Amino acid sequence: MDLTLAVANKYYIGSTSSVFRMSLLKKCAVAAAFAVVTAIAAVGGLYYWANSPTDLASPELDVTIKSHSTLRSVSVQLNQGGVRVQPGLFVLMTRALGLSAQLKSGNYAFKDGITPYELLQKLARGDVNEYVVTVIEGWTFQKMREEFDGNPALKHDTAGMSDTDLLRAVGAPDDVTAKATAEGLFFPDTYLFDKDTSDLTVYKRAYNLMQQRLAQAWSTRAAGLPYKTPYEALIMASIVEKETGRATDRPLVAAVFANRLRIGMPLQTDPSVIYGLGPAYGGHLHKKDLQTDTPYNTYTRMGLPPGPIALPGVAALAATLNPASSTALYFVSRGDGSSIFSDNLGDHNRAVDKYIRGQ
Repeated sequence: MDLTLAVANKYYIGSTSSVFRMSLLKKCAVAAAFAVVTAIAAVGGLYYWANSPTDLASPELDVTIKSHSTLRSVSVQLNQGGVRVQPGLFVLMTRALGLSAQLKSGNYAFKDGITPYELLQKLARGDVNEYVVTVIEGWTFQKMREEFDGNPALKHDTAGMSDTDLLRAVGAPDDVTAKATAEGLFFPDTYLFDKDTSDLTVYKRAYNLMQQRLAQAWSTRAAGLPYKTPYEALIMASIVEKETGRATDRPLVAAVFANRLRIGMPLQTDPSVIYGLGPAYGGHLHKKDLQTDTPYNTYTRMGLPPGPIALPGVAALAATLNPASSTALYFVSRGDGSSIFSDNLGDHNRAVDKYIRGQ
């Protein structure tokens, strides 16, 4: 009897194991089949979407794709311009076709009936109405010149020109060219142009646009600011541009520096020191850098530096000439892009201990 039970148990266990293996195999087969069907359906859905007419905000649209745009940014710019592609599917299609690095900047015309696939091919070919060159807020003028020099659609008539010669060529007055620096005098923006347009033409547009933007901001400036001329305000705007990219902090940063100027306190702004170091700057500021005197070292010298340190955008101009109502004299980064502002050195040191030294 015991032997019979042992044999039966052995048979039962073996049978159960076989059944389990068969069940597992069936489940794996079903899962694999489901995955294949799902993948086929996904590919089919993507194919259907890619070859269906795109929803446009109007029958004909012009949309500008900026230079240096990421794939995700291109999909956002298309939607902002009224070309309602689904960003996730657009990114997936572009990557699947290996075109992620081939999308070209420029101004594009789109008409009713164009499909996402046709739209993508148009961007990859660079089938533009007009070409673009993009200048980013906070760039130096040297970086702007490098960007223009590297744009193959521009005619490079300014090649070999000094900055002073270029300023004369764009029509800057003698008192401006006498400063021997073009820093800050050209407005950062996206500029459209026809192929083989002279780069000097675009420089003129950027120069004139900065004069307009600066004049507009100056005409609506707050009372009691410590700036005697629009150029002094431009210098400060360039510092504000480099100190923070956070919109809510700009007016407060501008207020701190205006307050320091009013009481004769050094500006002590690192971006100005870095600009003065030029190629000697190695990526990190050290104590010796802060002690190395240059015309732009706002630790060793009082007041504004002799000129702008970057190309400020319209937001930095507005913040500089209409700063927040604040008595703050100090600020320090929290490490998340925002800053904490203090009215006195004690509070500032405590903020530094908390956010910089981690104490």
